[in-house]
Order: sequence, then C-alpha cells, then structure tokens
Amino acid sequence: MKCPGQDTLYWKPGAIFDTKCPECGHKVEFFKDDTSRKCPNCGHRFINPKMDFGCASYCQFAEQCLGNLPPELMAQKEDLLKDRVAIEMKRYFKTDFKRISHASRVARYAERIGKAEGQGNLAVILSAAYLHDIGIHEAEKKYNSTAPKYQEQEGPPIARFIMEKLGAKEELIEEVCDITGHHHHPRPEETANFKAVYDADLIANIEDNHKDKPVDADYLAKVIDKSFLTESGGIAAKEILLKRA
Repeated sequence: MKCPGQDTLYWKPGAIFDTKCPECGHKVEFFKDDTSRKCPNCGHRFINPKMDFGCASYCQFAEQCLGNLPPELMAQKEDLLKDRVAIEMKRYFKTDFKRISHASRVARYAERIGKAEGQGNLAVILSAAYLHDIGIHEAEKKYNSTAPKYQEQEGPPIARFIMEKLGAKEELIEEVCDITGHHHHPRPEETANFKAVYDADLIANIEDNHKDKPVDADYLAKVIDKSFLTESGGIAAKEILLKRA
C-alpha cells in the first residue's frame, strides 16, 4: 500500500511547483514527493523545500517510500526522533501527568545542559531524558516500589521497545537503554550524554522534593556545589532552584 501523502491520486493543485536554485537562481521544477532535484543549469542538488520528512524519523518503510534521503536529512533524522520519543512517553504514561511533567522538565533541562556543555549527542540526551523513568510503573506493579534500582531494572526493556518501534539505530538504542538502566548511579567514568541527563534529573528531583517545602538557600547552594557532574548543570541548578528557595 502506498502512503496517501505520496500517492498522486490524492494530490491537489500545487503538488507540482517551481522553485529557485539556491546556488544560481535558475527555475527548478519539483514534484511534491521529490526528496531532492538537481538544477539543470548549474548541477547543484538541493532538498525539496516543501516536503515534510518528519515521518522518516520513525517509519520503518521510509526508504521504500521516499527513496534514499539526502545527507542533510539523514543528519536531521535522529533530531526528529526525539519528538516522537516524547509522544510515545506521554502515550505510555497516559494520565500520569506527574511523571509526564517530570520527564518533560528533565528533557528541557538536559537539552540546556547538553548545548551549554557543547558535547554529546542531543538525540541520545533527549531520548534518554524522556525515557529515564519509563520503568517506574512496572516497578510499582512488580515490587510495589519506585526505588531507583527497580526503575533502572524495568526501564531498559520498555525503552528499547519504544525506540525500536520508532526505527532508531541500534547504537542509539543501546546508549539510551544503558543510561535508563543506571540513571541514578553514575559510574566512575561517564559520557557527556549521561552527565547531561543525570544533572537534569537531579534538578527536577530537587524541584519535586522541595516543591511544598522550600529549603534554605545557603544549604541548597552547598548541595548544588558538590552534587552535579557538569559545570553547566550546576549553573542551571542555581538559576532554576535558588530563585525559588
């Protein structure tokens, strides 16, 4: 079965259009399902400016449907994946808005820390941030506990199922599952990806723990100084937490 979005039977006016080559300005004709075309004047190949490749980040049939994606889009594919991971996390937790809120904040803080550190892979960081507590419901069912060791035990198989469903690369899946499987327990040597998630989770946990019980700012500052794995995590923690203390 052909994807309706790519089937000419469903095309509307404007499905075939002209655009200017970004190199020489020559007119180039595009069909809406062209991933890229070569300019007949200068030979420059460029991406279809009107095509939405979002589905390629998670659809297992993307290559059959769209053909070989241009290198520029292959580089973006993992970046697009994180948005689908966020959606799957929300679907999994359903009406557990407390866990959805926590995971979303961890992802937001982890992205900030990862960008500030200038290291790591944001696709890994954000996917792991969204999924770091994904085992918590199974931990509650099996052990009547949300203890970190049970979350870390039950999380990786669920994280793997979600990532495989979305068509993520095995290397990315392995690292996300590894982070999920020990996100409360840093090893002596850790990756930049782990550190960003760990620090972001720590900020969110301190927020949650002291939401209704503000702590002394001086005490909190001391905790921050000795608890974070990255300089950017400590800076973010002070900006986020101390203003509320």
